[in-house]
Amino acid sequence: MRLQAWGWLTRRMVPITTMSDAQIIALQARKAPVNPVTNWLFGAVAPQVKATDTSVPGPAGELAVRVYQPAVVAAAGAGAVGAADRPLVLYIHGGGFALGNLDMGNWLCSSVAVKVGAVVVSVAYRLAPSHVFPAAVEDCYAAFSWAAGNAAQLGATGRIGVMGESAGGNLAAVTCLLARDRGGPEISHQALIYPATDMTEEKTSAKANPSAPFLSVAEIRTYKRLYLGPDGDPANPLASPLLAADHAGLPPALIQVAEHDPLRDDGVRYAAALRAAGVPVRFTEYVNMPHGFVNFPGLSRAAHQAVAEICAEQSAALGSRTESAV
Repeated sequence: MRLQAWGWLTRRMVPITTMSDAQIIALQARKAPVNPVTNWLFGAVAPQVKATDTSVPGPAGELAVRVYQPAVVAAAGAGAVGAADRPLVLYIHGGGFALGNLDMGNWLCSSVAVKVGAVVVSVAYRLAPSHVFPAAVEDCYAAFSWAAGNAAQLGATGRIGVMGESAGGNLAAVTCLLARDRGGPEISHQALIYPATDMTEEKTSAKANPSAPFLSVAEIRTYKRLYLGPDGDPANPLASPLLAADHAGLPPALIQVAEHDPLRDDGVRYAAALRAAGVPVRFTEYVNMPHGFVNFPGLSRAAHQAVAEICAEQSAALGSRTESAV
């Protein structure tokens, strides 16, 4: 399977479990090449979308964000008010809280911009080990609050959603908890792609797939150590949203998991917790898929299926606008 082969190669290129903190920090500063091969492998920004990099206030300084606007919104110019039903979506990338950057979201975010007609804001939160928990949590909430507060200027005055994969799925779920507990902004939908939701124990799915491609049990332990640092509490609900005392009042959710993902049980259990609290949930398991498959549209047809499902659920929950220019 091409996806499995790429997973093993990626592990050899980035042996996260044996890297020093200094090596990880140096790796964070490296930019992946942009060429036809990488655009095919990871996907690229859709031609109907304008992607603009800017910075916004964060709890410890400026945060880099990338704003994806459908062509009709971008053509209207800065400060133009979008249609009343145009959604706004915050995207949070994965990477174990220690890797990843804005480029990871290009294909997914621009797909949502095109198919949902949404304005999407992607945030480059601070990464471990230089910045341990809860730095990423507060960065994501700050970016979300900024996006919601500037929605009209971005061209989106409709409902708001959040989405993220892996570590980003964890942070998206936590952002929903914070928005509920801090009195807003209101979130109407959350799309969690193979999210990490419980850092306190190893699950059955992890024991069944200890050396899975893209994410092994050893790598999970390494990312957890890097993210929490020496003093972080894995049982804190802002690190393990599954352990929140109450899940009532959270936004409707789409939760996607992969059959051969060590984190599969995290998604299963979070879906059950939300449903038990009365939160509407659509749960989908992608058969024969490993962790991370959505990030490789060139290698995985299932990635396209997963993104189509995300866009359909967001359109239904947030409202959509069909325009010939999108």
